[in-house]
Formats: sequence, structure tokens, C-alpha cells
Amino acid sequence: MLDDANVLKQRDPEGALGVAAGEWEQVNFDARIVNPDHDGREIAQVVVTGMGGSVLAALVVNEWLKEELTLPLEVVRNYNLPAYVGKNTLVIVTSCSGNTEETLSALDVALDRGAQVAIATSGGKLLERAKEGNTTHVVLPDRKLVEPRMTVVAQMRALTALLAHFGVSSGDYYDEIAKTAEWLHEQTQNWEASVPTEKNPAKQLALESVGKTPVFYGGRLTGPLAYKWKISWNENAKNIAFWNVYPEMNHNEFIGWSSHPVEKPFVVFDIIGSFEHPRILKRFEISDKLLSGKRPKAKRIELVGDTPLKQMLYACIFADFASIYVAILNGVDPTPVDLVEKLKKELA
Repeated sequence: MLDDANVLKQRDPEGALGVAAGEWEQVNFDARIVNPDHDGREIAQVVVTGMGGSVLAALVVNEWLKEELTLPLEVVRNYNLPAYVGKNTLVIVTSCSGNTEETLSALDVALDRGAQVAIATSGGKLLERAKEGNTTHVVLPDRKLVEPRMTVVAQMRALTALLAHFGVSSGDYYDEIAKTAEWLHEQTQNWEASVPTEKNPAKQLALESVGKTPVFYGGRLTGPLAYKWKISWNENAKNIAFWNVYPEMNHNEFIGWSSHPVEKPFVVFDIIGSFEHPRILKRFEISDKLLSGKRPKAKRIELVGDTPLKQMLYACIFADFASIYVAILNGVDPTPVDLVEKLKKELA
């Protein structure tokens, strides 16, 4: 089925596979900063606030630069902000649609507290407010052309540009993303629709997981990637999925697998990066051995790339391809998220 061009076209009418095939180009996204002037105040901490796919990039960047940033960075996914947010806090408000109510609420809090505010959005009320308030902002790719969950790379460019602009980090990280272009394009070509199943890791992974509930496990560096895979399964494949991280998993969920028959309707994936802490890598191995016969044997998703950044970008795009193929196998359109839109209307 996944090698039948007619089936792919019929079940992917809005061209999600084509969007995924072009995600690598986002490494060159021009994150132009509008209204760049600011008062030069000292920044003591950073908060990035947003929801869902709009804040995925912040989770990835936070782990990527965890040992590089000299200021604390917290990702907030809620209506409110921590009590410490004030004049010396840089609050980056991000929403691809620009109409996310939790994010607009958090913006109000940031402004009321006198924080240094920056915005990343593709439009909506958030862009209107950025223009009205002469607020520093970056305009993200048009949501009509690509869904938020598939703009992680462009959002990483926007976020690293803003962090550099406010003196929180070096501009080298923004440039480092762009330098992966040729390499990432080569990797992406392995997952495209024209590559037959026997040579296509994304199609193979989809076939292994269709009809089951996937559980994705990561470590410190790959934890946000496990979350990305979960989101891709939820929104692209319309398929329930779960995620967790090592070593925390060993302190609770590990025991949860220990009872009931092995014939559970799950498929387990370990997302393995070579830059992960060696003790965490050991935990993946030992946990699978100790849970043998108690859960399905974990399938390893080995991340490719000679830097943590490359492995992160690789994982993000691979997740979209694999989950879109699952959507096609599930007989659902991978692009729309109708229930989310209905929920927003009900809340309004």
C-alpha cells in the first residue's frame, strides 16, 4: 500500500508527505527580527511560553543548549507564568496560529509584570499585538502552508535568533542550524514516498506500529524528541501514543510493565542518540532485558548525525514521515486536526 502512488495521493490529499520532504529547507528559514530595538536591560532568566507544536522547538533547544546557556530557560505551557517573571525576564511568546488562548493569556501576564517580551507567530491576534505594541517579533512560516508540528526546524531558527538578539546566547547556534542543510536533505531523501518500503526506514517503522499504541522512550537529550514522536502520532496519524524519559522511567513506569500478559496492544520504541549519557544508554539496554516477556521487546530508533543538533533534526523529520505513513495505513488524512478546531470554537 505505501508504495502505491494512487493510494498515497488519495489518503494524503493535502500533501503532508510533500511538506515533510521539504522540512529540511527550514534550516535556512530567515528569522528576520522585526522591531529589534530594546532597552538593553539585564536579562536574568528566560521563559518560552506556548502550547503544542508551537513550543516543541523550545523543548528541543532547551536540551540542545542546556550545557551552553548561562541563564536558566523554562518552557511554560499554561495560561499563567511563574511568580519570578518580572522586569529582568525575557519572555518569548510563541503561537503559530497567533490565536492560542493560553498563550495570549501568558502574554498579558508578561506585559503586566513589565517583562522583556518577544513574539514568534505566523499571524492572528498575536501578530496584531506585536505590531500594535512595536514588540520585537519574528514572523513564522504561514500556517496555511504547513502545520505547527511540522515547523519545528523553522521555530528553532526563530528561537535561536531571538536568544542571540537579546544577548542570551551566541548567534553561532542560529548559523549551526543552517550548516546542516545538505546533510539533512540527504537523510530526508531516504524517507520520501518514491523510496520503496524495502529501502525506506519510515515506511518500515509505520508497518511495525500500525494498529498498536506506541510508547516512545528517550533520555535527557532525546526526551523532547520522544515527545515530538508522540505528538506526530497524535496529530498526523490520529493515533493515541505515550512517551517517557530515562532515568525517571525506571522509578515508576518500569514497574507498570511488570504485570499482565505480554500480548499488550503496544509497540515500544527507544529513541537512541549517541550523545546520551552512557548510564542512560545502559538503562535502555538493561530495562529491555529485565522486561523481557513482560512487554513487547523495544525497537530501537538509532539517531544519525555527528552532532547532537543533527540527531535532533533527524529525529524530528523522521517522526513526521513515519507518522504520516501510519495515517495512510489508518485511512485518515494526516493534515487536519478538526477536533482541536472544534474545541477552540466550544471554548470561545
